[in-house]
Amino acid sequence: MCLENGKCLYSVRGKAGYCSDFHILPGGDEGALQAAVASEGPVAVVLNAMLKSFHLSRGGLYNVPNCKAKFINHAVPVVGYGTDAGQDFWLVKNSWGTAWGEEGFIRIARNKNNLCGIASFAVYPTLLFIR
Repeated sequence: MCLENGKCLYSVRGKAGYCSDFHILPGGDEGALQAAVASEGPVAVVLNAMLKSFHLSRGGLYNVPNCKAKFINHAVPVVGYGTDAGQDFWLVKNSWGTAWGEEGFIRIARNKNNLCGIASFAVYPTLLFIR
């Protein structure tokens, strides 16, 4: 859990565990994705990262209507969601380094008919921790 000041209350010290199961969310269901991110934490998704506009993202809300769900080709974790200036978004952590997007993250428009296929295939693990 993280506080408004950005400090998190989670400590990895002394924690070990393993993945005991996984859950696949209903394809294209942004509501199910939102619920899973809220209750379980980061959720792995695949999305369309083929467009030049995605590759050249430097910040701001990514809301490109021609980013279609049928061309999904890139796996990333959805780590959060929110609303900024009345626009719902998904917070996604990319693997292309901190020079890309917003220090390695991108905010993709949420509740826009599964933009970029973000909810087309989403999965999260069940983790069992060992003391």
